[in-house]
Parts: sequence; C-alpha cells; structure tokens
Amino acid sequence: MKICELKPEYDLALAELIRDNLKKHALDIPGTVYFDDNLNHLSDFYLSDSERRFYYILLDDNDELIGGIGLAKFDFFEDCSELQKLYLVDRVKGEGLSYKLISLIEEKAKELGYKHMYLETHDNLAAAIHVYEKAGYREIEKPAGVVHATMNRFFMKEL
Repeated sequence: MKICELKPEYDLALAELIRDNLKKHALDIPGTVYFDDNLNHLSDFYLSDSERRFYYILLDDNDELIGGIGLAKFDFFEDCSELQKLYLVDRVKGEGLSYKLISLIEEKAKELGYKHMYLETHDNLAAAIHVYEKAGYREIEKPAGVVHATMNRFFMKEL
C-alpha cells in the first residue's frame, strides 16, 4: 500500500469511488458532491493551487486506487481548511485507514499554515461521523454559505 499526491490518471477512478460510496448511502442526489461538475477532473482543482489545496490518494500493491482525502481553503473561518472527499473502497474499510489519512491531511494542513480543519457530512454516513468524532472533530452549527445543501452535519477541529 502506498500514499501519494493525486495524479490526473486517477481522476476517473476517484470519481467512481466517490459516486459509488454516495450511492450506497442514498446520497446520489442533488446538493452532494455526486453532481459536482469537476468530480471527473479533481486533479485539475487540487493541482491548480498547491499553496491552498492538496489531495492524497491511497493505492494498493497493484497501484489500484483504494481511497483518498483532500483539503482546500475554507473561506468562512480564518486560517481554516476543509477536509474534503475522504472515501475508501469497501474492502479496506475497518482497517484504520481513515484515521491514517486524516492524520496525514491534518499534517499537510499545518504545513500549509492552516490552524483549523472544517468538514461537512450527512447523517447517512454514520460510520464516517464516528471516525470524525474519534479523530477529535467537534460538531458545530451550519456555517453560512455551505455549498452542498444536502449536507446536514458540520464539524471543526483545531490543528
């Protein structure tokens, strides 16, 4: 298993992984990342501003994409990044990889100068909410200007 920065050749596999996870949790609906215009080309977004954004992918021993996590500047709070798109294939869930990826992205956020990490999720993603809470995220009120209107749980962590 290896972790590296997102590369364009993994864009479609990542989009498929994200859509598959959302569909399994009945979140393949408007107001979620499922319908984001740039989902098939996430490397364009993350690689275009490496001072404010980053995305790690997790590959198995055959270089098959099995997970990923990203961050981007979150403008609604000072010195804040948003934890974005933490997804894993089903066969590796429960192995502690989410915690490893969260730790890596938090270190990257600190390296980029962020002092807080925000995230948004949904009640349907109960396992993810458990992971976030166990990783030290505390629930907050919905910030104004949230883009994915369907998301109904919001969390923050001081880095």
